[in-house]
Amino acid sequence: MTEVHIILTRKEVLISRKPYASWREIQDEYDDYMASLGPWDTATATSWLDEEYSGLSPSAQDQIGAFLCSEQAVRTLSFVE
Repeated sequence: MTEVHIILTRKEVLISRKPYASWREIQDEYDDYMASLGPWDTATATSWLDEEYSGLSPSAQDQIGAFLCSEQAVRTLSFVE
């Protein structure tokens, strides 16, 4: 089962499949780090994103699905413009 981290920065919301040991490791990677959640299974991550970010476009499910089918380690989520 693939697990993802949700990473909140000052500028964007990211999803990552990188295996982090702790939130401090994520904080060290992103200068504008604010918070992170996970690792979560994709259903939990999708549900949380749907509840917290109604402006995602495409939907959280579609963006996570496309991310998991890609080779990317990290992806920036997109919102309605």
